[in-house]
Amino acid sequence: MKPIDLRSDTLTQPTPAMREAMANAEVGDDVFEEDPTLKKLEELAAQKTGKESALFVPSGTMGNLISILSHCQRGDEILLGDRSHIFLHEVGGIAALGGVHPRIIPNNPDGTLLLPLLEHSIRPSDIHNPPTRLICLENTHNFCQGSPLNPEYMDSVRALAAKYGLKIHLDGARLFNAAVAQDINVKDLTRQADSVMFCLSKGLSAPVGSLVCSNRDFIQRARKFRKMVGGGMRQAGHLAAAGLVALESLVERLKEDHQNTQLLAEQLASVEGIELDPAQVKTNIIFFKLKHSKIDGESFLNLLEENSIKILMTDPGVFRAVLHREINREQVETIAKTVRSILTL
Repeated sequence: MKPIDLRSDTLTQPTPAMREAMANAEVGDDVFEEDPTLKKLEELAAQKTGKESALFVPSGTMGNLISILSHCQRGDEILLGDRSHIFLHEVGGIAALGGVHPRIIPNNPDGTLLLPLLEHSIRPSDIHNPPTRLICLENTHNFCQGSPLNPEYMDSVRALAAKYGLKIHLDGARLFNAAVAQDINVKDLTRQADSVMFCLSKGLSAPVGSLVCSNRDFIQRARKFRKMVGGGMRQAGHLAAAGLVALESLVERLKEDHQNTQLLAEQLASVEGIELDPAQVKTNIIFFKLKHSKIDGESFLNLLEENSIKILMTDPGVFRAVLHREINREQVETIAKTVRSILTL
């Protein structure tokens, strides 16, 4: 039996429409900027985010890296959350490859950064200080229950950045989840940012790829950095074709993932031994704690896997479940029943 896999929404398979589009895509050499399908995807991404231009990259990690390299010089400092993906899970690339110093600010449970603390962290001009250049935000915020940042918060950070002459980069790996969850246009969450990265290969189900969106000059700099770190591709239109299907037909169905996630959160919260507040679950990500006297985290994972269910343990006794297009309501019921059965042994 195929496992019910909640480890990540990156596990989604391309849809039949994507496979057909990929097979029939008109392609060219993108390093020469001659791939018509990729150009169409980049134009659509720029249009949806309200930016002048866009650039296709193989991964969100590369998109964040080249965006930060395009904003900063070696020795500059950026401000970002202590639970941010850029800080925790991108191999320290901004420091190792860019010479950029991260200054970490505690994330609130909803993924925001306290504005007074953010302002206090901006370095004064002093010979001893690295210059503060950039604020990085994440929307939705992966390690803060998949929480979406709202436009009002984005506006307040924009005002602070403008006051000090700073730029904003938005890690929008799950940007469309944030917009769908709040029933707003994506542009309401991107107009405040100088650059935006979003992924196609998570809930949107494309096999590969992310987009960096910004003004034309910025994208030209980013294109150079993409080439530097090995991201220049040739007939990438085959991949772009799947991305077009994703943006044109799979955004609104993210609501279904959110509904299934809320149902699972409510059912898990009712299980004795699970610590979880369903009110904190806003999109397609659930974090919960195991509070059980007889079953430890590793044993819990093993018992789930014996029942063909896979999730991640992110810290001892802390688990993440991510729902996506290939998890249906019937499977949600199965997951909840299995967890209840395991914890009442």
